[in-house]
Amino acid sequence: MKTKLVLWGTKDENDKVLIALRLRPLENKVDIWHFPEQIVTEDFGKQMMNEWRNDQDVPFPEGYTQLERELTVSEGLLPDNLRVERGDLIQRAQTEWHFVVLSAKLNQAYQSELNELKEKIDQLKAYDSEIWDSLKGFWSKVQTQVRDRNLFREHANSLRDNTNALFARLKELRANLDEEFQRKSKEHLDFFAEKLDDIENRIKEGMNLTVIFDELKKLQRRFRDSKFTREHRSKIWEQLDGTFKKVKEKRFGSNAYNESSPGERLKRRYDGLINAIQKMEKSIQRDRDELEFQDRRIANSDGQLEMQIRQAKIKMISERIRSKEEKLGEMMQTKAELEKRMEQQKSRDAKRAEQERIEAAKLEARDKIAAKIESEKVARQDDDEKLKAAADSISTPPPKTEASDSVLGALGSTLGEALEDVVDTVRAVAEVVGDKIDEAIDEITKKDEEE
Repeated sequence: MKTKLVLWGTKDENDKVLIALRLRPLENKVDIWHFPEQIVTEDFGKQMMNEWRNDQDVPFPEGYTQLERELTVSEGLLPDNLRVERGDLIQRAQTEWHFVVLSAKLNQAYQSELNELKEKIDQLKAYDSEIWDSLKGFWSKVQTQVRDRNLFREHANSLRDNTNALFARLKELRANLDEEFQRKSKEHLDFFAEKLDDIENRIKEGMNLTVIFDELKKLQRRFRDSKFTREHRSKIWEQLDGTFKKVKEKRFGSNAYNESSPGERLKRRYDGLINAIQKMEKSIQRDRDELEFQDRRIANSDGQLEMQIRQAKIKMISERIRSKEEKLGEMMQTKAELEKRMEQQKSRDAKRAEQERIEAAKLEARDKIAAKIESEKVARQDDDEKLKAAADSISTPPPKTEASDSVLGALGSTLGEALEDVVDTVRAVAEVVGDKIDEAIDEITKKDEEE
């Protein structure tokens, strides 16, 4: 679109003049020259029409007058004392030049934003995906304006070339990062594979499973904090998960790995939340860095439009920070709740473990008591059979002598001692498991009397 216009007109209604107009889009100004007919030669007139209008330099003769006017919608391009033969050309130029000014300001704003991105990219030591996304978003906006024909071709070409140069730089950094990432991932892959192979060999050899399980948990935490390619992470995770299942199956049975305790579920949820909190804090810090960058740049804004753009950016970033901080607050509240629940679950697990230990001790003591009673019962039955056989062998009761008294006394003493042994056993076991001692003694004594 032309930004220069040459046509004949008059000054003060009588003097014929050659009028030349030139738009300065970024300043929103129009330069006006008018040349008296007396100094306009045929060659100069042709040069103005054919060369100057096409942005070629043409020397002006002495005797011209130059004016400057601001381009507005309400006022005409020419002062009142200048008239032209083709007023429609002036009106058309005024309309088109308003669009040229707005397009130039849009291009200037995009160039300023692109320069900011270039500053950030020039300072990069390694690839940054956030800046890559910002550059992609910028170019998407430019393409939309080009499709809508709000940018001139030369502006679009300039933006495209500069943007491509920045993409090329980021791709170079990303290639370096990918190479380094692949190398680190391979190192981590080899480390974890070696560790897991060693653990699996120890499982086969029947080593201490509790120690191995604790070692696996430490290895799992380290795995979560290590960087892998998708392929390497999947491979190590499958081996790590399989090794966990082998240990659990050997420790707790074939269905153990299908179960998950409440404490473990809370721990996994807590670990995931901590990871999300760390990511949110990093994201907020990036936004704060961007806000500081815009605050520093706003003082050096070139024109009202750029300042307004930066102010809009600052408002947008501030709102984004507010929203993220609100979410972070909710996450911290959830973290506190989970920590409280984990403490409660830990206490419940400890009580449950103590209760299970007590129940196991009770069962063991009950079995010992039952075995002791059965043993004493058998012994008493043998003594009764011996006494009965001795009684049957005597037809008439012999006179009571000191010897028979001794025999009966010894027998009573033997039975009493056996009963005391049982009572002592019950008392000792009852003290361990917390049962009622008197009830156990009474029950055993009653059984002995009945027998």
